[in-house]
Amino acid sequence: MKRYLLLLLLAACASGRRYQDKGMDFAAVRTVAVLPFQNLTTANTAHERVRDVFSNMLLATGALYVLPAGEVARGINRGGVALPSTPSKEEFIAIGKMLAADAVITGVLKEYGEVRSGNSTANSISLSVQMVEAGTGKIVWSASTTKGGIGFFDRLLGGGGDPMNKVTEDAVHDLLNQLFH
Repeated sequence: MKRYLLLLLLAACASGRRYQDKGMDFAAVRTVAVLPFQNLTTANTAHERVRDVFSNMLLATGALYVLPAGEVARGINRGGVALPSTPSKEEFIAIGKMLAADAVITGVLKEYGEVRSGNSTANSISLSVQMVEAGTGKIVWSASTTKGGIGFFDRLLGGGGDPMNKVTEDAVHDLLNQLFH
């Protein structure tokens, strides 16, 4: 009985990490625009760094074309989007048309930087992203991840964890695995 409850709990937790629209033809997505990420952390420029890592790693998959950040910024300005990290459905559609993008990706950076527990410190990141179909403004995929933090051996030995760049790359790699698998 305990084993069954544990499996049920794990399944419930795992299902909250990813959503994928079953009716969406992801093979039709060839060009994406990655909008500026929303930053809920105290690290002022962290969202820009994470967006850059996400965009570059997504482009490196070779699965689709990621519009350059400058081109996306021009489209946002021309479209008069007030809050590019949280556009409305109509703004998603307008940005998609203006940039000739099949999909638009937004993200929310919830945690970024050093966490402390007792004598141990380590870097941690928590990030959620979503893909919106540009033609309809409908969310077709979303996922979240948390990487880094203080593990058992860090607590035991007082280790410092991985560098922030590695933790960020691990988080983005996890998100891309959720998108493509």
